[in-house]
Amino acid sequence: MSGPAGGDGADRMARVALTCLAEPGNRAIWQLVQADGADATLERLLRGDIGEPALRAAVLARAAAVDPRRQAEAALQRGERLGARVVVPADPEWPTTVNALATLELEGGGRVNRDVRPPLCLWVRSGWPLDQAFARSVAVVGARAATNYGTHVTNDLGFGLAEREWTVVSGGAFGIDATAHRAALSAGGLTVAILACGIDRPYPMGNTAMFEQIADSGVLMSEWPPGAEPLRHRFLIRNRVIAAATAGTVIVEAAARSGAVQTMGRTIALNRRAMVVPGPVTSAMSVGCHELLRKHPEVTVVTGLPHVLDEVGKIGEYLAEVPRGRDRPHDGLDEESALVLEAMPRRGTADPQELAAKAGLGVRTVLRRLSLLEMAGLVVRRSNGVALARSPR
Repeated sequence: MSGPAGGDGADRMARVALTCLAEPGNRAIWQLVQADGADATLERLLRGDIGEPALRAAVLARAAAVDPRRQAEAALQRGERLGARVVVPADPEWPTTVNALATLELEGGGRVNRDVRPPLCLWVRSGWPLDQAFARSVAVVGARAATNYGTHVTNDLGFGLAEREWTVVSGGAFGIDATAHRAALSAGGLTVAILACGIDRPYPMGNTAMFEQIADSGVLMSEWPPGAEPLRHRFLIRNRVIAAATAGTVIVEAAARSGAVQTMGRTIALNRRAMVVPGPVTSAMSVGCHELLRKHPEVTVVTGLPHVLDEVGKIGEYLAEVPRGRDRPHDGLDEESALVLEAMPRRGTADPQELAAKAGLGVRTVLRRLSLLEMAGLVVRRSNGVALARSPR
C-alpha cells in the first residue's frame, strides 16, 4: 500500500509492525523509534535487545506466534482493499497536536498512565487530510447510558459546532458519543470517530451505519491495524489521542467511574480546554461531571454552545452573552428615581411631600424625578396626587 508523500515504505511498514508487537503509546518503544528510527527499532526488538524484561517477553511471545513483518504486510493489503491509508509523522497531513503526548506525565501507576506516548502511525478511512480535520476540532464525550437531558444538550452542541465549521470528535460509542457524531452529520459538518479497534470492525456494531456515513463524509481513525479487536484496555489507550488531537474536550454526562472522566484527566494534563456540562445533582450520570468540577479548578462549566465557542475560539471571536432576565421598565432608572418609584403606594395616590419623607429625598428632587417617571410612563398625575401607572409603557 502506498501512503502519502513524506514517509518511506520501510519506515511505514516498520511502524505498522511495531504496533502489531506492542500496544500503542508504549513509552520504551516510542523512545527507541525517536532515537534510532522505526526499522532499526523493529530489528532490535526481534533480537530481544530490550531493557525491560516484561516488554521483551511480550514482544518475543507475539513474534513467535506471528511474523510481525508478514502481519504488517497483510494489514496494509487489507487496508488498501478497505480504501484506508496509514499516516505516519513524516507525512504532511500528520496531526501535530498529538505530538504533545511526547511530554505527557500522569500521576498513578499502571501501564495505561505510563504508556501515553504519541501514536507511531494512524489508520484512516477518509478523503479529508488529518491536519485539516483537526485544525478546528472539539471533542464531545460522555456516558453510554445517556439520559434525555444529556442527549438534548449533546445534540445542540454537536449541531452548533458543526454549523460553525468546528470538527466534532468523539469515540463512536452509544449514548453521548453517537449523538455528537449524528448531530454533526445532520448539520452537514465534519466529524471524526477515533476507534479503539481496527477500522474494518468499528465497535459497537449497532452503530455500523453511522460509522459508514462517517467514513464517507468525515474521518474514521484508529491506531490499531485492520482486524484488531475492541479490547477493554484499548479504549483507555485511545482516550489520550482524543484529548491531545483537539482544542478542548466537553463532557456532557459521566458516571462516577467513566472513560470520559479519564479522557478529561488527559485533557487537563495537556493544558487543553477542559469543559463540563453540569447536570441534576440527583442524576447518577452526572456524578463524574460534578466531581471534576469539585476537584479541578482548571475545568470550566459550560451550559451551551456559546460557552464552548467562547472557550475554544480565538480571543474576541465569540462573545457569549451574559444570561439575564427579561427587561423591566424601571431597569434603567437612576438611583433617586428608583427610590421615588419604590416609595409610591401600590394603591391610591401620594403627594410629593409624602414621597419625599418616605424616600428620604428633598421635595424639589422628588418633583424632578416625578417628571421623569411620568415621561417614562411609570406614574400618572391625578387631581389628588400621583399614582402608579397601571400599564407602564
